[in-house]
Amino acid sequence: MVAAMLGIAVVVLGALSQSRSDVSEPAAAGSALEGAVVRDDSRVLGEPGSTDVTFVEFLDFECEACGAAFPIVEQLREDYTGDVTFVIRYFPLPGHLNAERAARAVESAARQGELEAMYARMYESQPTWGESREPKDDLFRSFAEEIGLDMEQFDADYASEEVADRVQRDVEDGRSLGVEGTPTFFVDGDLFQPETVEDFAQVLDEALAGE
Repeated sequence: MVAAMLGIAVVVLGALSQSRSDVSEPAAAGSALEGAVVRDDSRVLGEPGSTDVTFVEFLDFECEACGAAFPIVEQLREDYTGDVTFVIRYFPLPGHLNAERAARAVESAARQGELEAMYARMYESQPTWGESREPKDDLFRSFAEEIGLDMEQFDADYASEEVADRVQRDVEDGRSLGVEGTPTFFVDGDLFQPETVEDFAQVLDEALAGE
């Protein structure tokens, strides 16, 4: 269970508390912004849940706090598989040279049905490329080769305006919701700001109980 992952709790919550100061309240509220949290074509990790409960993360693959939250989200996915829909939204931060490149690589892999493989590869390898001041296009391409993607298609998608626009659309949606830092979570369309690791399970349990 998530509560058993106390060994990483301090790291994660410390990082989240830093990013939380970068989250402002949405400029507007209500149905006008509901579509900005999850779009019909937003990327879903695994299979959609059988309920209407959604867990959404605006993330940056170069963000250390996102990397620290990754195992918690993976545990949540295991614990709530079949019930909750887990959605990712790209939100590369301007201070991270390779964050937008990483998002384009993940989106390009998603277009070949390999979202999860590239998503996991980015976080698992983050310590080797995060905070680098050199472009990591070749490294991300090597991940695509390792996963077994059609490289001609990957290269075309990675360099395409369509993929770049897809990433930017997520960023614009996040900004409209008041997102400025990562990771930022939403549960059923509402901003979720955890104070403890146990809060992740609690908010999902409450959401499921309200179904």
